[in-house]
Amino acid sequence: MAAARARFRSLAWGTLAYTVLVILFGAVVRITGSGAGCGQHWPTCHGEIVPISPTIETVIEFSHRLTSGLCGIIVLALLVAALRGFPRGHTARLGAWLALVFTITEALIGAGLVRFGLVGDNDSVARAIVMAAHLVNTSLLTGALALAAWASNRDGEPSRRGAASRRVRWLVWASLGGLVLVGISGAVTALGDTLYPVEAGALAERLQRDLGAGAHFLQRLRLMHPVLACGLGFFTAVIAHHLGNNAGPAVRRASGWVMLLVFAQLAAGVLNVMVSAPGWMQVLHLGLGTALWVAAVLFSLEVLHGQATPDARPRADR
Repeated sequence: MAAARARFRSLAWGTLAYTVLVILFGAVVRITGSGAGCGQHWPTCHGEIVPISPTIETVIEFSHRLTSGLCGIIVLALLVAALRGFPRGHTARLGAWLALVFTITEALIGAGLVRFGLVGDNDSVARAIVMAAHLVNTSLLTGALALAAWASNRDGEPSRRGAASRRVRWLVWASLGGLVLVGISGAVTALGDTLYPVEAGALAERLQRDLGAGAHFLQRLRLMHPVLACGLGFFTAVIAHHLGNNAGPAVRRASGWVMLLVFAQLAAGVLNVMVSAPGWMQVLHLGLGTALWVAAVLFSLEVLHGQATPDARPRADR
């Protein structure tokens, strides 16, 4: 049993790492305008199982589909390993089941983008909404994989409610919700940066262009992301510091990663603006954002279900 759980733990962390790479590859598809590389055909590519004489856009889109399909197979293997290695009711099983569900919905959202033509140069409100939904689903998928990996090192039933107080639980969920909101605004902003590249110039000139009368709504929304990122990013760092202070070593370690990644992500955001959001910087920014989200999920799990902190221990007056 111990060996099976060790194999599951390695598979879970490996699946999470591979999924993050697939997510970053998806950003490359968007940045290169290759989303329409297979036309409006799905799951085939231009009506073919394997495209003949493909363009570079077709190669990129078809490669992304292959890596995404492999991700689904790996997640299915993860579920089988969870069912074999853990008893009924264990959180590792829950994480694996959720990962499979969100992998399926991820594929359906991707198929919808292709089938309804919400790729390439499409700058509609519908595409922005679906991109936001895509980001939420991706966050849930990586969160589920992080849950499975974290729970694999726990005995008993880690899924039961921990000793955290109501206030602590509220702070943790508010922090996670804030990060999702930042991610949504970031996904829409990245779409705008791809379709309406940021022109060089002083910050005041950029703001004037983005907020001008003839600006597209994706350009007008560009200012929203850095405002949300700064406000909610600092909120997340403060919560991590507050809940990690005087806590157990696991919580302190997790809170340190959250704070480090918050400031790394904010620095990357500033650099992204300064260099006018080139493709490579968008991928780096997304990678740091995904790492921050995973770290925040792991931190939240430690706070809610790990060793209780002095602030999280139950009191008689609660």
